[in-house]
Amino acid sequence: MNQGHFLFLVDNDVRRRAAISHCLSGDAIHVEPFEHAAELFTRWPRAGLLLVHDDGAAILDLLTHMGRSGQWLPVVGFSEAPDTRRVVAAILGGAIDYIAWPFAGEEILNVLAEAEVKAETFGSAKLREALARSRVERLTRREREVLAGVADGMSNRLIGEKLAISPRTVEIHRANMLTKMGANHTSEAIRIAIEAAMVD
Repeated sequence: MNQGHFLFLVDNDVRRRAAISHCLSGDAIHVEPFEHAAELFTRWPRAGLLLVHDDGAAILDLLTHMGRSGQWLPVVGFSEAPDTRRVVAAILGGAIDYIAWPFAGEEILNVLAEAEVKAETFGSAKLREALARSRVERLTRREREVLAGVADGMSNRLIGEKLAISPRTVEIHRANMLTKMGANHTSEAIRIAIEAAMVD
């Protein structure tokens, strides 16, 4: 990591927070420790990396917050002897890397340096995805079903048949969907759905 970079450590274990902060103290990285993800929400940083203990909720909470706020920062998850499913879930959820605790200073520095490079490469894409997901989350279940049908190239009549509703009701859901997503036309709604990874 470059000199002067900030690392925001989220971990509810005081001893582990202290150990990690001490581990990185001599490496020109400013470590700011937080007990819970919610503490970060009130004073969200403009830049930096998030090193988050995977307690089953913290990573998801942070990724959800970033999706809603449209402010993305790279997340590196960590836990003791993580199983493959846990790592995959964190990465698919939006974390850009994962490391097992305990880790040595050099090991975490390498992971953070790689995360910084990945953040530059994927940052704008992740931000677009976070913004798109926050727009899709505004939709009702039925509006999402209509959006999926629209993205599959289906007509209002076919969507109606599939959902057992009238084409006129599909039109109403479609209009509401566009309004909630802030989309001016259907192709923009489809683009947002693709960026949100809702459709391929």
